[in-house]
Amino acid sequence: MVEGDQLWNKLPENEENTPFCLDRNHQSITLNGIPYSKELALILANIKLTDPETPEWERELFAFLQAWWNDSPTLTVHTSGSTGTPKNIVVEKERMMQSAITTCSALGLEQGDKALLCLPVRYIAGKMMIVRSLVAGLDLYSVAPDGRPLANIPHGLIFDFAAMVPLQVFNSLSNDKTALETIKNGIIGGAAIDPELEKAVAALPNGWYSTYGMTETLSHIALRRLNGPARSETYCPVNNVNISLSEEGTLVIDAPLICRGTIVTNDIARILPDGSFEILGRKDNVINSGGIKQQTEQIERKLSQILDIPFCITSAPDPKLGEKVVLLIESKAISEQDLLTKISCFLDVYETPKQIIPVDKIPMTPNGKIDRKAAKNMILVI
Repeated sequence: MVEGDQLWNKLPENEENTPFCLDRNHQSITLNGIPYSKELALILANIKLTDPETPEWERELFAFLQAWWNDSPTLTVHTSGSTGTPKNIVVEKERMMQSAITTCSALGLEQGDKALLCLPVRYIAGKMMIVRSLVAGLDLYSVAPDGRPLANIPHGLIFDFAAMVPLQVFNSLSNDKTALETIKNGIIGGAAIDPELEKAVAALPNGWYSTYGMTETLSHIALRRLNGPARSETYCPVNNVNISLSEEGTLVIDAPLICRGTIVTNDIARILPDGSFEILGRKDNVINSGGIKQQTEQIERKLSQILDIPFCITSAPDPKLGEKVVLLIESKAISEQDLLTKISCFLDVYETPKQIIPVDKIPMTPNGKIDRKAAKNMILVI
């Protein structure tokens, strides 16, 4: 980290003076401006969960509170399956609280600050918004986790903190920009940020960050500032997180307060001298074409500058090259030759697709990422 960077606030050295509550039995929660003790919150949870009129997203919130305050020191969380088969992971509540402290400290969140929960609680990102509120005493406002989370926010309500996926930010820029601009600190995760979206976010007056993390790291372990004087192209690890590279060039995470053991990711990365890092793409998404390795995500980033319709890069077997680069694009009325001419200025000869396939729809996972396995399977049936 460069000297003088004010992004991170150090955790208190004296635990007795910490503003965070790590004793689950003494935690309380404020929902939509109304404070609840543990006992009252559990009574409310029972009422909500037995009421058939309670919407599913709200049921998830209160079911989580019940699970949080039971006697078990662990919780079962579900991965989204965006990078593999969905699975269940057992995590320790103590480590979830440590992760919450890290985020709240990094962003300078304090007791009473208003936080917006607009992500599904079934996934780790939504769960951690609740844990941060429990640990730091935030005032949590929950809304349906749909594409326009700011559409029905009461007039004049200003949030100190919110977490969104790129689609929610995109829709808010188009329809609820005034409300978006009032959020003091916002984090964006769950999927890659399109260059055009990042450009729009860079013009916002408030603080916005891209996150790096996964279910196994209990939400993010690094942040990248998207706007303002501290805007950066690389991610900066939060406190108590150490990173390195494996022999294959993938990111290795050592976060003893948050994760048991070292996590070797499938993300090809580059670590800079100041300790920040850049993610180049997934190891699974490397295309070896004629002995030249191409990173799927890097090709997509280049093409996103000129293509304004959904697309993705994948690969197919090739008798000469071993693998060939293939472009799937949501368009039936397109000339392959015209498109090749258009993209040749942005891609080198090895990156340029050897085949372009129009499709009805690019396959996506439930949390908005390209379903790479489904995309490759589409080629096999065409």
